Amino acid sequence: CIVPYVRGRERSRKADDVLKEVRKLVADGYKEITLLGQNVNSYGKDLEPKVTFAQLLTQVAAVPGDFRLRFMTSHPKDLSDDVIDAVAANDKVCNNIHLPVQSGSTEILRRMNRHYTREQYLALVEKIRAKIPDVGITTDIMVGFPGETEQDFLDTLDLVRKAKYSSAFCFVYSRRKGTPAYSMDNQIPYAEKKSRITRLLACQNEVTKEISQTMVGKTYVVLVEGANDHYKDTMCGRTESGRLVNFKCGSDLVGQFVKVKIDRAASATLWGTVVE
Repeated sequence: CIVPYVRGRERSRKADDVLKEVRKLVADGYKEITLLGQNVNSYGKDLEPKVTFAQLLTQVAAVPGDFRLRFMTSHPKDLSDDVIDAVAANDKVCNNIHLPVQSGSTEILRRMNRHYTREQYLALVEKIRAKIPDVGITTDIMVGFPGETEQDFLDTLDLVRKAKYSSAFCFVYSRRKGTPAYSMDNQIPYAEKKSRITRLLACQNEVTKEISQTMVGKTYVVLVEGANDHYKDTMCGRTESGRLVNFKCGSDLVGQFVKVKIDRAASATLWGTVVE
């Protein structure tokens, strides 16, 4: 990945600075706040006194006000039990964890220098679901990394089915000068990469569709984001787990939390009715 080379070393903002900004955002009426980091699990290691991300998450969630909290991204190699417990324990923290897997093949993960195996990743997913039963797990998946065999790719498809992601950002590997992968042998032909991304998207679409069907008939808190221009007189918003929902309501509810009962599902898109 070229990103760490471009961004440089990670730097942690002081917890007091983060809390001050959050309080101001809440006072200004913001309803959703996202804590961002290349790897939030590294937060606080360069601060004195040391502060963990789990501690920061708990402190931010304790700020008074009607808002909800998201964070990204957590590297699977060091997502701690403390962070998982903080998500489970704090109602303001959305039950949504972005956990980039990149590949479902242990061999490809080794070549990527990801520092975890397929089995370790799936065990982590199982642990998260045990502590946060209604969690929505999202991910990033790359196809066509140098040396990826058909079996490696099939392992990725199998992992997608087992992990049951709410959604996944799927993309094709592209060579970047300055990265170790640039000079690796067995670069995958473009046609094969294109075929694999098509198959991966189809696989994830089926998983998303299955999850969507389980949501029908249930009621979720949704933050109204605005009009959905694809449909007439329709508003949209997202659940805590990050799922997009379409429904009818007045524009005066934009920026407010409403309860929506899911009436039907069409793959990644949900349709519902606002309820009291």
